[in-house]
Amino acid sequence: MEIKNLFDPAVKQELVDRIHTLTPQTERKWGKMDVAQMLAHLQAPMGVALGTHSLKANWLMKLIMPLFKKALYDEKPWKQGLPTDKTFITAGKPKNFEEEKTKLLDMLNRFSENNMVNDKHPIFGKLTKEQWSKATWKHFDHHLKQFGA
Repeated sequence: MEIKNLFDPAVKQELVDRIHTLTPQTERKWGKMDVAQMLAHLQAPMGVALGTHSLKANWLMKLIMPLFKKALYDEKPWKQGLPTDKTFITAGKPKNFEEEKTKLLDMLNRFSENNMVNDKHPIFGKLTKEQWSKATWKHFDHHLKQFGA
């Protein structure tokens, strides 16, 4: 699996195009979120890098999770059903598709090296801007595939 750099305008446009293929009726292939919840879910981790979403990690997570940091941006696809921070969970919370799509596209548009405010992930530790970019792309790709996009 090739991991792409989300700071590349062509790569960002590919994601925008994939998002535009989704409709409120798009069905998931796995998991619990509906498509609107998935669009909302994608906003939270990107918000950590942009400074609009905060995470609190306990000492055990801060100790263990850096060992798995490379999995955020390496070439291996993420498995389905991986654990996620409770503040990222949107399943069971009704969301408006059009509103979430608009917010996500706006956030994606703002996601750039100049707008990054965090170089230290609250759970995984120090990340370069390129690692943030690749991890964010990988997260988008994972969930867009979840909905066939």
